[in-house]
Amino acid sequence: MRKFLFCVSALVLAIALVVPGLAQGEESIRDKVKKRGKLICGVHGGLPGFSFLSEDGKWSGFDADYGRAIAAAVLGDPDKVEFVPLKAPERFPALQTGEIDVLIRNTTWTLTRDTQVGADFAPPTFYDGQGFMLAKALGITSLEELAGASIGVTAGSTTELNLTDTMRALGIDFNPVVFEEIDTLYNSYEQGRCDVVTSDKSQLVARRQVLKDPEAHIILDATISKEPLGPVTVHGDNKWNDVVSWVVYATFFAEEHEITQANVSTFETDNPEIKRFLGKTGDTGKQLGLPQDWAHQVINAVGNYGEVFERNLTPLGLPRGVNKPWTQGGLLYAMPFR
Repeated sequence: MRKFLFCVSALVLAIALVVPGLAQGEESIRDKVKKRGKLICGVHGGLPGFSFLSEDGKWSGFDADYGRAIAAAVLGDPDKVEFVPLKAPERFPALQTGEIDVLIRNTTWTLTRDTQVGADFAPPTFYDGQGFMLAKALGITSLEELAGASIGVTAGSTTELNLTDTMRALGIDFNPVVFEEIDTLYNSYEQGRCDVVTSDKSQLVARRQVLKDPEAHIILDATISKEPLGPVTVHGDNKWNDVVSWVVYATFFAEEHEITQANVSTFETDNPEIKRFLGKTGDTGKQLGLPQDWAHQVINAVGNYGEVFERNLTPLGLPRGVNKPWTQGGLLYAMPFR
């Protein structure tokens, strides 16, 4: 028995040595954020509608609002957040080294990323899929017509593998053109250095808005992948991942029950679960290591999911699609507040 226990202990130790995460006795990021008085959030920084630094120095966008929501829950103030723009290859190292507390940067949840890059994913905030944008003048309407085309794609993203897998399966020959930076990709596309650009459809829609002539470009109907996008925390810090996850669920729950930024402070109900959600009963705050009114602070700061979406993504022309509450046939489903 002793030999067996020794072997099990050795195995656990070996796993701990190779899997990045929170060391035994190490302080949770949740508590570090409290002590620092500021959340550090990694974002894209150049994607209108999701995270974008305007000329007046203010951050806007869907992802930026979720950063504010986390700051509101933990610190009671949505403005106590610093946004750090990151390129695709930089995002996971920044998370692993502690440069950022949370990554909210159109990052797809995949098996490899869940197991190999020292990351834990929170619930997806946007369900997307990879598509293709090209000049309307080409007259192309299907993937099969892309044979021989040069297709631009960013390095260090899931889009490279998706593109290769799809074209191989369809037997379509194409010329991949790989770019390190997103701005270079779209600038090169607009200059004619590649015929087509492929990425998440949400990114294509956002970047089309800033092309010189948006109406001259179309996005094909074809969707070649599933891209669940959402916040990411460092692997092994379960307390912190719980906080980030339940902030996301709070925005889902609020929309489901028609709790809005305008009415959250005056919302009256006899529903026990909603009372717990609003912090009027129960101890959800204590369980998460947060103030009792943390969910109220979230909705008061940014609104419910529908409000965040409408404020940031609806102006781009993005439809809600599957990004609706489960009660409306969508995929958004908050775990129970009990």
